Amino acid sequence: MEQKKLYAIASHFIFDGEVVECVPFGNGHINDTYRLTCRRTGEEKQEPQGQGARKQGIPEQSTAQKHYILQKLNRNVFPRPEEVMENVSGVTEWLKKKILENGGDVSRETLNLVHTHDGSICYVDPEGEYWRAYLFIENATTYDLVEKDEDFYQSAVVFGNFQRLLADYPASTLHETIENFHNTPDRFRKFEAALEMDACGRAAGIPEELRFVRERRDLTHVLSDKLDAGLLPLRVTHNDTKLNNIMIDNETGKAICVIDLDTVMPGLSLYDFGDSIRFGASTAAEDERDLEKVSCSLHLYEIYVKGFIEGCGGALTDAELDLLPMGAILMTFECGIRFLTDYLEGDHYFKIHREGQNLDRARTQFCLVADMEKKLPQMKEIVNRYR
Repeated sequence: MEQKKLYAIASHFIFDGEVVECVPFGNGHINDTYRLTCRRTGEEKQEPQGQGARKQGIPEQSTAQKHYILQKLNRNVFPRPEEVMENVSGVTEWLKKKILENGGDVSRETLNLVHTHDGSICYVDPEGEYWRAYLFIENATTYDLVEKDEDFYQSAVVFGNFQRLLADYPASTLHETIENFHNTPDRFRKFEAALEMDACGRAAGIPEELRFVRERRDLTHVLSDKLDAGLLPLRVTHNDTKLNNIMIDNETGKAICVIDLDTVMPGLSLYDFGDSIRFGASTAAEDERDLEKVSCSLHLYEIYVKGFIEGCGGALTDAELDLLPMGAILMTFECGIRFLTDYLEGDHYFKIHREGQNLDRARTQFCLVADMEKKLPQMKEIVNRYR
């Protein structure tokens, strides 16, 4: 986007100082994200370094700058952006209250929305696009891949703490920003519809995968039935609990903040736990063709269990703790169903870079499910060790 337009959009927000720079930021695939640099009003300026800098048009550098994040929400992914923003605002205000009660730093331990001059939490531009701004969290980093065990442990602690701080939030008041996102029975129904249509004529070539899914039809109802029966509490769930959605302090190496709250919705704590294990405890890439390499690492699983339960700080019920391993199995199975459904429909949802990639993705998930089923007694014992 043109700088002139970005500066015009930024002018609608209450920033501390004058916006002097606006650059693309991060590697997210959903929203358009920029980092703003503001020069605080009234601060002394110092001459830029380098001979002839002023003559070359190099802007003066402020002795004190402040950074912000400016984002345009993707309305294709989130067709009701106002509901996304209501969720984000409600949850972050609640988190700030809890963090203050615990003596924490609200500027670093949660996202902080910047309001517009008319007091709104977002700005709608003339094209109908929704924009929001956050305070930038300084001296902290996100990582796309687990580089060491401590990173995985830290992600578990901070996502567990997210559950603890929001344990008494009225989850039912949140909007469902993506309908039926973790409704596994609905995912199964969509799989059956795609199979019946067989738009690309691919069903005949995948008998083993189809058999695997059909044999586990009853599995899809395990958690939803318990929720409907009141045996599991409705929680605030993040729904994208990957490592790159936490900020790790550059000095301490400790996870400090959960970010990317667009998919925060009412759900089950087991969804967040299970998806973390699906993604983080696998021994192979998500699209690995050699299934001999695919398994659930009990070492990594134990690291995450330990951190997650510690972070939750007693907020989970006995029923939730009992079902943590099932959460890992079900979220992995659900993801496999989604990959296979997309393969049957012609690969229109998940991006592919080669033919058959979604089928390979489905196969790795099903391989993980089978491995977890074999290791279920050990997975339960690990949970009991830390509860």
